[in-house]
Amino acid sequence: MLRSIAFVLGAAGLAVAGAVAAASDAPAPAALTVPAGFEITRIARVGGARELAAAPNGDLLVGTLGNDVMIVPSADGTPGTPSVFAHLDDSPAAGVALGDGTLFIGTQFGVWRVPYAAADARARAAPLRIARVRGSGASRDHVTTSVAFSRGTLFVGVGSSCNACDPDLDDTRATVQQVQPDGSGLRAKAIHIRNPIALAVDDATGVVWAGVAGQDELEHGHPYEIFDPVTSHEGTVEYGWPACYENHRAARAGTDCSKQTVARVVLPAYDTPIGAAIYPLHERGAFAFPQSYAGGAFVALHGSWHVPPVPPRVAFVPLHGDEPATPVDWNDPTTQWREFITGFQLPDGERVGRPTGVAVGPDGSLFIADDEAGAIYRVRPRR
Repeated sequence: MLRSIAFVLGAAGLAVAGAVAAASDAPAPAALTVPAGFEITRIARVGGARELAAAPNGDLLVGTLGNDVMIVPSADGTPGTPSVFAHLDDSPAAGVALGDGTLFIGTQFGVWRVPYAAADARARAAPLRIARVRGSGASRDHVTTSVAFSRGTLFVGVGSSCNACDPDLDDTRATVQQVQPDGSGLRAKAIHIRNPIALAVDDATGVVWAGVAGQDELEHGHPYEIFDPVTSHEGTVEYGWPACYENHRAARAGTDCSKQTVARVVLPAYDTPIGAAIYPLHERGAFAFPQSYAGGAFVALHGSWHVPPVPPRVAFVPLHGDEPATPVDWNDPTTQWREFITGFQLPDGERVGRPTGVAVGPDGSLFIADDEAGAIYRVRPRR
């Protein structure tokens, strides 16, 4: 069954992309649950909230499904009212990443840069496009562009134009690109990777991970979604889409999948990873998570509209450096992770939200965006 692009409003409603409401340090919907010892709070409303970037001073930059990147001031303290940080001439302005004194922004057709210094409340200059993606034009699928910055290099996740097409329309689709901060040297780091939307940087190693939504129209329950340390592999990484999936399995008879890179972490089919963050290995902030979370990955799973619908949730994947704490079990895609935030889907199927972006603040707080409820949540150990 195909992934549907239809939306059903949850109890919280669906805010228009880019719309804002006064920040609110209020309880999250009662249905949302976190592990014992933690608390979750809604700190702001931002319509169509997608990827997140936490600034060193505690502000939070929020990519959206519209033309604007928003800012939530003092997200790690008493949050201020969200406002427009930068306006783009292209949408969705969903991808955001900070690094090298710059805010990088990914839109449908480009990658942009804006000079940034801690405490900037709005862009000090107009966004400058440094690279073009999807040069062949719009597509029916995968129009968001994710960005991640690691050790002087920007990484750009660009989804395919379709569910399973070969070849794709241009050489940036279904890839993770790497590019210098000035836009030079754009080239593919990973290819045949259907929708590498959840990019995350491990600050301890510099490795960039990608959470990837797999194709439809295979046997039900396959392919598993993947989460893999893309830059830990040498050369240009071949993930095999659409001909190969999982552990060298062929989607088409007679295909040689021996050169396919096999992911180190898998999640159930149709979970749809949208955002991810690697928790710092040596977090010392006032709201540092317990040691059992150090160096692990939080992955926002958007859920699906398959029957039965896969519920949205936030998963935690324990990691040891660039390896999962538990190896892949190709017979069971639930063994490497555990649920961290649940309750986005009620027992009757109604949804109160769908998580998207994930970021860790300078004090150790975990931030989660929600594009259906138009909300930003903050999770902390309970005091």
